[in-house]
Amino acid sequence: MVRLNVATVLLAVTAVARAVTPDTPSIVPGAYIVEYEEDQDSNAFVNNLGGKASLRKDLRFKLFKGASIQFKDTKNADQMIAKVATMPKIKAVYPVRRYPVPHHVVHSTGDAVEAVLSKRQEGSDTFSTHLMTQVNRFKDKAVTGKGIKIGIIDTGTDYLHPALGGCFGEGCLVSYGTDLVGDKFNGANTPVPDADPLDECNGHGTHVAGIIAAQSNNPYGIVGAAEGVTLGSYRVFGCTGDVGNDILIAAYNMAYEDGSDIITASIGGASGWSEDPWAAVVSRIVDNGVPCVVSAGNDGAAGIFYASTAANGKRVTAIASVDNTVTPALLSNASFSINGTSDFFGFTAGEPGTWDDVSLPLWSVGFDTTDPANGCEPYPDSTPDLSGYIVLVRRGTCAFVDKAANAVAKGAKYVMFYNNVDGTVSVSANVEGVVGVAMVTPEQGEIWVRALEAGSKVVVHMTDPLKAGTFLSSSENTLSGGFLSDFTSWGPTYEVEVKPQFSTPGGLILSTYPRALGSYGVLSGTSMACPMAAAIYALLMTARNTKDAKTLENVLSATARPNVFRLQGKSLPLLAPVAQQGAGLLQAWDAARATTLLSVSSISFNDTDNFNPVQNFSISNTGATAVTYSLSNIGAATAYTFNDEKTISPAAFPNELTGDFASLSFSPNNFTIPAGQRKIITVTATPPKGVNVKRLPVYSGYIAINGSDSSALSLPYLGVAGSMRSVVVLDSKAALISSARDQSNTPVPAGVTFVLPPPGFSNDSSYANRTERPKLVVSLAMGSAVLRADIVPVSNCTTVARTAGVVFGTKTIGQPEGLPALWNPRGRFEYKWDGKLDDGTYAPAGRYKVAVKALRIFGDREEAADYDAAETADFRIRYLPGPSAKFRRQGEGCE
Repeated sequence: MVRLNVATVLLAVTAVARAVTPDTPSIVPGAYIVEYEEDQDSNAFVNNLGGKASLRKDLRFKLFKGASIQFKDTKNADQMIAKVATMPKIKAVYPVRRYPVPHHVVHSTGDAVEAVLSKRQEGSDTFSTHLMTQVNRFKDKAVTGKGIKIGIIDTGTDYLHPALGGCFGEGCLVSYGTDLVGDKFNGANTPVPDADPLDECNGHGTHVAGIIAAQSNNPYGIVGAAEGVTLGSYRVFGCTGDVGNDILIAAYNMAYEDGSDIITASIGGASGWSEDPWAAVVSRIVDNGVPCVVSAGNDGAAGIFYASTAANGKRVTAIASVDNTVTPALLSNASFSINGTSDFFGFTAGEPGTWDDVSLPLWSVGFDTTDPANGCEPYPDSTPDLSGYIVLVRRGTCAFVDKAANAVAKGAKYVMFYNNVDGTVSVSANVEGVVGVAMVTPEQGEIWVRALEAGSKVVVHMTDPLKAGTFLSSSENTLSGGFLSDFTSWGPTYEVEVKPQFSTPGGLILSTYPRALGSYGVLSGTSMACPMAAAIYALLMTARNTKDAKTLENVLSATARPNVFRLQGKSLPLLAPVAQQGAGLLQAWDAARATTLLSVSSISFNDTDNFNPVQNFSISNTGATAVTYSLSNIGAATAYTFNDEKTISPAAFPNELTGDFASLSFSPNNFTIPAGQRKIITVTATPPKGVNVKRLPVYSGYIAINGSDSSALSLPYLGVAGSMRSVVVLDSKAALISSARDQSNTPVPAGVTFVLPPPGFSNDSSYANRTERPKLVVSLAMGSAVLRADIVPVSNCTTVARTAGVVFGTKTIGQPEGLPALWNPRGRFEYKWDGKLDDGTYAPAGRYKVAVKALRIFGDREEAADYDAAETADFRIRYLPGPSAKFRRQGEGCE
């Protein structure tokens, strides 16, 4: 077998690889989702709690019966929700978690002055992302998705945009939906819903809507992939901030009950567990016939095993991203001259962006246009006074603010960056002394540097970006076009379920943007890939005359096109792992015409302990004639989870890939299926030989199915050559105590005393300046379904000793309220403790440590041996005097 280490094959890998410390989605204090066994009145349910809680959201729908509630006394909320969980007719309770708008890159925005792309010919579709996915073929046949309803759960839609219909309601492109939160909602305050899902201040949802259904009456020739569909818009974000999963659950159920044929959401957060409550609700909707596509996430830098919720839900379709083959850029107009000869160029303004009527010569930080550290070091003493220049700097390894600061040290007020990859981005370099920053394309930067190197005088004439107008520039993306985006998140789930399902273009996407923010924009993210998949589902529903979620996913997966692994313009002679690209890039027209259908969209052989080597799937011939098929195995790159045997945290991207493939055998291997018949196929897998199982290699590949009718399908599979249960999820030194105010989580020395507010007064601001809480910080190397944190007495106080119990061999007086935490992703877990325990009492003043236990993957939560353990250093707590004390023994301390 071929063994290839990515770091030895690809260039400049160190510029991409970086330490990643993912965070667990935050929990809203005192807020819980309550699921009923059967329907009941939510107002009456809350009233029965005796005034202790208010109703956050009534969640009574066809597929989910429940409510989200907010306890008024957040510090006693855990004790109260524990009682709620034991009430009759209560099925389950879950904490409310907050999820942000997915991180995405805004490369450029602006309204049109002129479009330099060739205009789209009447009746044809030459939009690059449509050519990549065969969407253009539907346009040629006048298939637009008419009659299909797509519900979008996002930041709302600027439906007044002329390319998005210009109206809202019956007969409009955006014909249904609602605003569940209001402009001022930030995830922590109270939503103020209304019936109008207008997006004027964020832009994410408007960009998504244009990818699906932008009408062609716009200056850039943008056209939605399914411009005939009807859109529903469910606004779940305010202008800034996060959203709770209770609102997301409501939005999904509303979109389902409003008759959406497809639901798309470019939202997510670290998880890796299909049991996550939000993911479980979305799975129910899919089970009831409505496909749900969710972006796979933008945490590719975190490496393998970082599936996002709700995309990691069972039967939920997770969408990965590939980069556009074209690099579009909306650039502001400006001009320059070289030795008096004038020409025009485009730029993207940054922050700060004061460029009104600036006309200055350029000065370049060196002439090496490949230097990744250009401008990262202080300038030499021979540098002239730069106050009369615009300083030209290449984008590279160090931060923009560092480059700007070095320029300012020599008097610069204006800094012009030129990109090191195709296109431009909006730069933030707020350094005292800087008046304006901007970015130009690498090609423009090259022209200027070569002229300066030759001794020419280059003068740049800038105009206020708000007055300059914009134009659309486009160039071929030779670096990454058509290949997986570096930012796209990797699966599989911790229980080795295949994620993502397939990929669509999400990098460098031109679409609509709110009118108030420029009308059009070029953005990157799996957020942009997800709506393209939703549009393709709509086209396929029309073309194949079916809305069955399983059938559509299966045929899309089988006809998708896998691609090789590529990084920074260099390719491996290996297919990218299924954990990165799923089935590959969707080929919509092939899916529409396919007459060979598979019964599954992927296969997981799981890990060594749960190895399921013999599995069946069926092949159906729905064509008019008999077809002879042959099966073969095409291996994809095997991805090592860990860098070496001693490492317990997954390697940051790019991790080591090898050419060690699993072996597959088929029964039968060659066969003929008559028209209208199907054949059950048995596949037997043997994991790759020679791999280091202690480094947890994830193998994958594709079952190639080639027919005599020229059909060529593939079925993705994956597995783990190693034991997930044997993987350490928590290092023995991965728990520490820090100060609640310390954002850097510096460990405090052993024996430090924390002064806490009086019991029950943690939220009283009058104590804020006199107290400091301990913060538990746990770094999970891998995901854990259960995370315990027991408070262990260290002193010999008899009061504590009498009341302590023993759990899994640990003497404990209880856990902090709200724990244990369930379904945790890998990464950092933080908990600020005010002394409150899970039974509603407070720990006596005294000396303690925290014993942390994390359940291993596939572990038995009742078996102590299945937990990894860590302990913090000891610390002391004492309370300020207050009007009440709710210790285990009233009024007793334990110093």
